[in-house]
Amino acid sequence: MDDPTHPLRIVPANEASWDDLQLILTGTARRCQCQRPRLGDRDWWYMPESERGAILREETHCGDPRATETIGVVAYLGDEPVGWAAVDRRTVYGRLRGSPVPWQGRSEDKDDDTIWSIPCLVVRKGYRHQHLTYDLVAAAAAFARSRGAAAVEGYPLVTGGAEVTWDEMSVGALGPFAAAGFREVSHPTKRRLVMRLDF
Repeated sequence: MDDPTHPLRIVPANEASWDDLQLILTGTARRCQCQRPRLGDRDWWYMPESERGAILREETHCGDPRATETIGVVAYLGDEPVGWAAVDRRTVYGRLRGSPVPWQGRSEDKDDDTIWSIPCLVVRKGYRHQHLTYDLVAAAAAFARSRGAAAVEGYPLVTGGAEVTWDEMSVGALGPFAAAGFREVSHPTKRRLVMRLDF
């Protein structure tokens, strides 16, 4: 997006630098390095943060704009890195595949590589509460579509006005997914939705 009144630019992660991505990933996100959704709780828990970071760096190919593979998008306000959205084939997210929650009431093939997921959204501290996740979700969906996805899913948290921490909201809120055209597929728990955009 290039708009002088809202100078937000969102690029595939391989077009961002590794240092920029690490500026966005602070606190719990820094410790996670976006590996918990991919590895699952057990493998992730026992892995040192440095190894998690090494895996993410290899997956994103940050700093290599010629790379043919990358797994997310990075947002900039001017020159400042401000946001990250993980987006990849649903099949690579081991924690998602292993949890019964997102599959309740669904009979589709978990091995379908044409379905992508947006399991994590991070906005850098100091830039939150500016609705940047709306742009991140839309850009992540467009990225999935450009890579041949038949559909993309998200798993937002419904707060019902209850107090939540930012880390709980790493899956995103309902509003950004609804605004990007996602529809509700299921409501497996009181606080969790499965949302989907078919292309």
